[in-house]
Amino acid sequence: MIKLHIVIHEQFESPGAIMDWISKNGYEVSFSRVYLNEELPTTINNIDVLIVMGGPQSPNTTKEECPYFDATAEMALIKNFIDHQKVVIGVCLGAQMIGHALGAPVEKSPEPEIGYFPIMKTKEGHTHPKLVHFPDNVAVGHWHGDMAGLTPEARVLAYSQGCPRQIIEYSDLVYGLQCHMEFNTSCVEGLIENSLEELAVLNPRKYVDSLEILRKKNDFDQMNTLLFTFLDYVIKDYKNKKEQAYSF
Repeated sequence: MIKLHIVIHEQFESPGAIMDWISKNGYEVSFSRVYLNEELPTTINNIDVLIVMGGPQSPNTTKEECPYFDATAEMALIKNFIDHQKVVIGVCLGAQMIGHALGAPVEKSPEPEIGYFPIMKTKEGHTHPKLVHFPDNVAVGHWHGDMAGLTPEARVLAYSQGCPRQIIEYSDLVYGLQCHMEFNTSCVEGLIENSLEELAVLNPRKYVDSLEILRKKNDFDQMNTLLFTFLDYVIKDYKNKKEQAYSF
């Protein structure tokens, strides 16, 4: 049985459709809702997958700036999972935390992106087995101003016009998703309610949708399905590696 642990930084930055994928597959799941001061796991022995969600914080945010967010502890947890050959998936802030944990500091995105904009596969993405089901160009969710850093080994598999790093492979079990393919109506509404001032300031920017467009979208099936299949491929790879390890 695959067991996942999800780190959630804010109530309005939920796992969204990822919970549908977990339920569909019958996986076990536990949570660290850090905004409620819930602790991070003290052991990872019985956990296969770590998913780190987004948030308004940065890997550089201090505890003085956000008392319930311990970037150092989270990045140590991420590194521990990576060192033990477990799956790590980071979304938005989570992707930036992975890069930072591996020695690649977060950077500013060339453009902030909020809304629904296409991502395109890079040359490496076109031949990558975990992205074989992705169209060459597909609109997905975005809500960021920063982007994840790149290690020497990292491979960018997808990009957008506003950000050159949308899907990053740090290793065959570790991926950063700067985009938000987990979005559903509830996710978007929560983000809107907590970002009205930010949206008012950023709305003139090229890759920032209006409130009307943000709220008008009601079909998230394509991006959710792409994410689910991608996660299925990652889990399959993880299981195969475990079986090979046990065979020796």
